[in-house]
Amino acid sequence: MNKKAGIGFYIFLTAFVFLVMFPFIWVFLTSVKPVGEIFSSFSWFTTSPTLDSYDAALTNRPLLRYMLNSFVVSGLTTIVSLAFAAFTAYAVTRLPIKGKGFILGIVLAASMFPQIAIISPIFNLVTDLGLRNSYLGLVIPYITISLPLAIWILATFFKKIPFELEESAKLDGASPFQTFRKIIFPLAAPGVFTTGILVFIAAWNEYLFSLTINSDDAWRTVPVGISMYQSQYSVPWGDISAATVIVTIPIVILVLFFQRRIVSGLTSGSMKE
Repeated sequence: MNKKAGIGFYIFLTAFVFLVMFPFIWVFLTSVKPVGEIFSSFSWFTTSPTLDSYDAALTNRPLLRYMLNSFVVSGLTTIVSLAFAAFTAYAVTRLPIKGKGFILGIVLAASMFPQIAIISPIFNLVTDLGLRNSYLGLVIPYITISLPLAIWILATFFKKIPFELEESAKLDGASPFQTFRKIIFPLAAPGVFTTGILVFIAAWNEYLFSLTINSDDAWRTVPVGISMYQSQYSVPWGDISAATVIVTIPIVILVLFFQRRIVSGLTSGSMKE
């Protein structure tokens, strides 16, 4: 019975992984097909794989420039969001402040607004500041999206740290900032790292603000740049598939490289004292 249950579990796990990976597998198989085979018939594999779509994806549009823009914008967004979120989460979870629940409720409410509802004032603000077609012009709205999420996640991790450590630090004469810097923040490092990965990926995949604010092709990010792969009479699915594979590989490598820390951060946030 146990053996059958084990076999059934592995079959289910294999099917689940296949369903999850199917979109990426299909995109990859499409990217190595000749252009004529993409539209001629439905088939999984090709008998004459080619890298022509990858060459076209890198030459027809400035894909590497799009990737650089996404890395810079996502990196700056992650750093700034984590800095503000860490101090805010520490204050509302560890310091004797009145109305903590109300503050977190306001943060949660701010994250509920759809992007389309705030795009107009954000666009006017960025335009008035002269920041259109720049990195900072995207970092500002990206922070408005990622900061509430980062605060909520970090608050969960900070709550799990025993308050006895803070009390001991106070007896030793440590200030709240010293306690945060030397005790709380290092203990919450797995959660901070996990939050950073989530914020980075969210900024990397954002489309609406990037499409609206940075209209110059040289300042576009990856999602918008790939959507611009168009021809006069048809959609170049081969180029789009190849570009998708190219821009996905760095994110996959990032997640796999830091897999243990991400899992550690997610599980530590759910541990009960």
